[in-house]
Amino acid sequence: MTERLYYKDSHLAEFDAAVLSCEKARNGYAVVLDRTAFFPEGGGQSADTGKIGAADVTDVREEGGEIRHFTAQPVEPGREYRCRIDWDTRFSRMQNHSGEHIVSGLVHKLYGYDNVGFHMGEECVTIDFNGELTKAQLGETERLANEAVTANLDIVTAFPSPDELDRMNYRSKKELAGSVRIVTIPGVDVCACCAPHVAATGEIGLVKLLSSMRHRGGVRIEMVCGSTALADYRQKHESVAAVSAVLSAKQAEVLHAVERTLEENERLKYKCGELAMELVRLKAQTLEQTRGNICIFDNTLPDNARRELVNAAVKKCSGVAAVFSGSDGDYRYIIGSASADLRAAAKVINAGIGGRGGGSPEMIQGSASKSRWEIQEFLSNFCI
Repeated sequence: MTERLYYKDSHLAEFDAAVLSCEKARNGYAVVLDRTAFFPEGGGQSADTGKIGAADVTDVREEGGEIRHFTAQPVEPGREYRCRIDWDTRFSRMQNHSGEHIVSGLVHKLYGYDNVGFHMGEECVTIDFNGELTKAQLGETERLANEAVTANLDIVTAFPSPDELDRMNYRSKKELAGSVRIVTIPGVDVCACCAPHVAATGEIGLVKLLSSMRHRGGVRIEMVCGSTALADYRQKHESVAAVSAVLSAKQAEVLHAVERTLEENERLKYKCGELAMELVRLKAQTLEQTRGNICIFDNTLPDNARRELVNAAVKKCSGVAAVFSGSDGDYRYIIGSASADLRAAAKVINAGIGGRGGGSPEMIQGSASKSRWEIQEFLSNFCI
């Protein structure tokens, strides 16, 4: 069986190994080595990537007790190769995974809730707990987690004997059989886990809880650690700096500046609405009473005001009143009538204006693809 070097040294990024077999597999080749530091997917942590010689390792899985390295190119059985892990990705995952153990251990210790779901993505880690946590409890958990990081506690891994395991109190999301690996963070957490971890909590760097939401009777939190937390901070800092520049406000005062801008925007929207209704009233006054149809093209009014203009125009005609906005080939329309069943007539109207849409007997709306001249020509001759 392949010697699992990642259990002996989680920080081993380069090693030499002999190829035991290389077989054609889907999208490449499946390679078995005599020893490996490549971690196969497990324990909520994704598989390592990297290289075996010049061959790209795209995935690693444990199948039937055998560790299979999936590569894009073949390697030669019996030959020894220098192997390299994508260390930046591996170390970031170890930071996040070890940080998750601290947070899950603290929540279990302080509030008695279990980690019932765990996913490590590229941008953050999500953890599901089977109980709800308040904002204050989450804040306390984050504070204590970072205290554990600052304490630089050794992270100890071991394979206890069955008798030793029976006497241990440890976390596990499922029933385990066979050899069980226990990861211990002294005073913080004891948990069954097969994945590589940092050697001491100080390597985690930072634990930051990003968000929380109710989930299946408990809570789901998003968190980041180490280099992922730094990347998250950089992105958010750049966003705040950009907003600060746009609003001409100090970064610490961005929230108040945004609130003032939103309040002003609401005030202006209300004022624009008033002006639009006044414009509808003035436009309606210019319409002459007719026994035919009324067709208006307007790109100044918002949707609700165009609807009001149609309602006003309906009173000035015995046929249909239509308002179009847009340009040739790409119009939006609202058509109303006090005398005709527009739902029944929609098919004929849409055929005449190159349109798609429908609605109620009193009003229909949709899009039209014909030119202004073609639409005016159709409506000047249309009758129900």
